[in-house]
Amino acid sequence: MRPQYSEDIIGKAHRLADDFSATAAHHDATGEFPFANFDRLFETGLLGLVTAREHGGYGGGLVDAQAVISEIARGEPSTALVLAMHYNTHYSLRRFGKWPDHLAERILSANRFGLALINAAQAEPRIGSPAHGALPETIARRDGNRWRITGRKNYVTGIPILKWVSLLAVTDEAEPRLASFLVPTDAPGFRIEKTWNAAGMHATASDDIILEDVAIPLEDVIEAQPASEPIRREEHATAFFFSLIGAVYHGVARSARDRVLAFTARHAPASLGAPIATVPRIQDGLGEIEVRLSTNARLLRSLGEDVDAGRPVGMDGMTVRHVVIDNAVAVTSLALDIAGNPGLNRDFQLERHHRDAITARSHAPQNHMIRTIAAKNALARLVATDG
Repeated sequence: MRPQYSEDIIGKAHRLADDFSATAAHHDATGEFPFANFDRLFETGLLGLVTAREHGGYGGGLVDAQAVISEIARGEPSTALVLAMHYNTHYSLRRFGKWPDHLAERILSANRFGLALINAAQAEPRIGSPAHGALPETIARRDGNRWRITGRKNYVTGIPILKWVSLLAVTDEAEPRLASFLVPTDAPGFRIEKTWNAAGMHATASDDIILEDVAIPLEDVIEAQPASEPIRREEHATAFFFSLIGAVYHGVARSARDRVLAFTARHAPASLGAPIATVPRIQDGLGEIEVRLSTNARLLRSLGEDVDAGRPVGMDGMTVRHVVIDNAVAVTSLALDIAGNPGLNRDFQLERHHRDAITARSHAPQNHMIRTIAAKNALARLVATDG
């Protein structure tokens, strides 16, 4: 049985989503970052959803996080994506215990007393995501009792509000290490360059950051491994992250469904003399939307329950995200098709949901990479069986 606080949390998220939806079109049109939304999230305690209770949070798991992210995305998806990234770090802090104690305490204390968001900074202009296999070009040079970091990262989601980034770099040691460093965004030599002008998820402000000889203490390394080894991934951490990405776009698709459903129930052309929801073709499209959303909800919840229970999930996080995103794109496309010309009106906002949904396909690893990984795993199992 899930704790009673879960229902209270979902109720808070639902009410916030309704409020956030009122300004979502403005943030989409202008790209203005939704700072006020995060003030509300802090006031309601939702920034601490997955943070341990002893550190002032709710101690929620993946099922709760999915539900909150999907609700917030229903209202304003850029806010939801930034929140998902923040949850990812705090879940890792609580669940895996890999962070040094002094860094964990720094993050958790700040999160308890004010807006103190964090996200990873990993992708780079020339190498893309670490999922593509190349080492970062960002270099951490040891200088006495400090690291001095120089490099450039792109697609740093939510950067205007972040207090820190968990930054991936290669050390200049005799045996280089691939390491994550906790870097404050107000450090000298750290600057933001506005580069994000995407068609969808416009208010995420996923801009570039440039580090020019940024100095941090030697002990502020989150974790490290030999640079010669493939980057290490823990399956539950991967599943948590990927399913929250899926939950964002599931929320977008739910919002599109709500809009088109209300439209078809009320729009009654004179030539028909009844709402268009009575037309079999329209009902078929609405039914397909419901099937796809139901499938998404079931997949996300099943994965969340497995992760929360500590059951093995393998690469299911990636495959579930693949299906959920494809379904979200299909739902928003169907909604536009059903609504016809009115659906293309910006005031209707269906086209905004569609632009947000297709942006999901840019998240690494992209779907074609997930399919390639799945194929290689299947072939490896075949070889093992034949052997």
